[in-house]
Amino acid sequence: MTDQHPESEVFAGVDTHTDTHHAAVVDPLGRPVADREFPTTTQGYRALLAWLGSFGVVRTVGVECTGSYGAGLTGVLTVAGLMVVEVNVPDRGTRHARGTSDAIDAYAAARAAASGRAHATPKSRTGTVEALRQLRVARASAVKARTQAMNQLTGPRVTAPASLRQTLTGLARTALVRTCLRLRPGADLADPAQAARFALRQPARRIRMLTEPLSS
Repeated sequence: MTDQHPESEVFAGVDTHTDTHHAAVVDPLGRPVADREFPTTTQGYRALLAWLGSFGVVRTVGVECTGSYGAGLTGVLTVAGLMVVEVNVPDRGTRHARGTSDAIDAYAAARAAASGRAHATPKSRTGTVEALRQLRVARASAVKARTQAMNQLTGPRVTAPASLRQTLTGLARTALVRTCLRLRPGADLADPAQAARFALRQPARRIRMLTEPLSS
């Protein structure tokens, strides 16, 4: 550990995860100063920020996954006036070759910030742009789920009893969903015909539910 003066310049790095972040501090030459783990909570972010400041003037903080695991911390650091740069997560081959731990990855992020190898500014996660991004994520998820539900209609439609299969043959997607929604399976699901009606109606109902937010 290197002795630090309150006015010394240091660089920091953070290895980010779902429940915890591991932070590390290095001097301008990349020599390790200290490292510590913090919870991914508002209190944890504040504690991490205060801890970094105890080693001197923090020039730059290299943070992994600023758009996902590290988004919350990135916002706190940015509001506090610290310069944050995006650090690429090492690939599996690199991790295997050098060995890996949260502390090792945090120090690597700090050294990337100190050397200037990491210099990309994280994207802003506020305002209209962020709101639109969140809506796009929700829409993409609904589209994927609806596609899966449509695919689930294929099997029962092909294997349904002949009388039911003939009713559904040749229908376009919208007409197929509407027809399946009108199916009323009986109580005896041991009957293949009633089981087929049930199997077709369930994904049709999911498709209807998932289509509503897509059209709004």
